[in-house]
Amino acid sequence: MKKTAKCLIVLVTMLLFLAGCDSFLSTPIGKILENPRKYADRSVTISGEVTEVFSLMVVRYFVIKDKTGQIAVVTDKPLPRKGTEITVHGMVKEAFSMGDQQLLVLVEDSGKKE
Repeated sequence: MKKTAKCLIVLVTMLLFLAGCDSFLSTPIGKILENPRKYADRSVTISGEVTEVFSLMVVRYFVIKDKTGQIAVVTDKPLPRKGTEITVHGMVKEAFSMGDQQLLVLVEDSGKKE
């Protein structure tokens, strides 16, 4: 009985640790870019450094780069600062496709409850 309780405590501790580590729960950007059909219209969480920010009236986006690639994030929230480490949750969408060129974006969840 004591052995089972110890194993349960270790398991719960490990799960809590992993829940607090964004990088363990994030999808590598390279995986999204390598297999866009698998991730299209699916919610994912990504983490990385903000390398670009852009705002023009109604269009706001920033680029996140991790060790595996980079992707644009379209948002209606305030833009993060360049150089910031950030974790974002959103839906993978195809912005456009022309020939063998394709632009994928992550549309960030607004956080608004309907």
